Amino acid sequence: MLANFLSKSKPINFIVLLVLFSCVFLYNLIFVFAFEDFSLNVFLKSVGFLLVFLLIFFFYNFVISKNNLTRDNTYAFFIFTLFLSLFITKIYAFKIIFLLLFYVLFLRKIYSLKSNKTVLQKLFDSGFWIAIMFFIEPFTIVFALLVYVAIFIHHKITIHTLFAPIIGFCAPLICYYAYFLWMDNTENFSNLFQLNSINEVYFYSENNFYWIIIVLLALTLIGLILKTPKALSVNNSFKRNWILVLINFFVAVGFSLFIPEKTGVEFLFVIFPASIIIANGFEMINNSLIKNIALYLLLIFTIVFPIFYSLEP
Repeated sequence: MLANFLSKSKPINFIVLLVLFSCVFLYNLIFVFAFEDFSLNVFLKSVGFLLVFLLIFFFYNFVISKNNLTRDNTYAFFIFTLFLSLFITKIYAFKIIFLLLFYVLFLRKIYSLKSNKTVLQKLFDSGFWIAIMFFIEPFTIVFALLVYVAIFIHHKITIHTLFAPIIGFCAPLICYYAYFLWMDNTENFSNLFQLNSINEVYFYSENNFYWIIIVLLALTLIGLILKTPKALSVNNSFKRNWILVLINFFVAVGFSLFIPEKTGVEFLFVIFPASIIIANGFEMINNSLIKNIALYLLLIFTIVFPIFYSLEP
């Protein structure tokens, strides 16, 4: 049964899920080749995409397991893989996939602040990764809120910790400005600080994204209701990280709703905290039958939705 398989955290679980994702990736790649002439460049581009995806999965699993954000199972990895597969055709662009990779690297530093080791270096690195994301999508600056929330939650408030992320952010920013100054093109640098008008939220309903959003938010809400009372009842590191996950989720939702240029892929930022919350919700369900029904329905939805979506005009 699927629930029994995912209730364990073994290498075979991750291998099976990665193979599952690779099959979905190759399936979608067929349609890419159908509209592009096959060439060595297209093949190398596809291989590059798959390698970056594998890096994203590696760092995602590292953040989850290293910081004990779930129990010893693969529910979160399964959910993350399924929802990510729904966006494959939308993220077939290096700009998007690298933005997601940098986002996971940024969260790796944030969630590791529960440890007292190299705190200033982690905060500097978090500011650095925000700057890199800022170059690609300026509105990602809103995730800087997570840095200071993590500092407050983990009781790391000092003059040094408050300024370390700022210095980390400014270091690549200065280098980036120097590059444009050397190229006599500072106008492009200034454009980073000019946000476009925000698209209306009904963009999602017009593009059928609302089905993915409804399923994702509904499962997340159930996970919140099931896990939050128990998580907040104990004063430990998991409680602090759980609060951080919740804030991460709400900031990511706000980012997705208010980002100026909506394409749908911005909800990838929601999948990371949502998958953790949903996985913790599954852990609270003792009835294996209910677990299996929910997991199989989610798997069926992931398979069926792209088929019907592709058939629509």
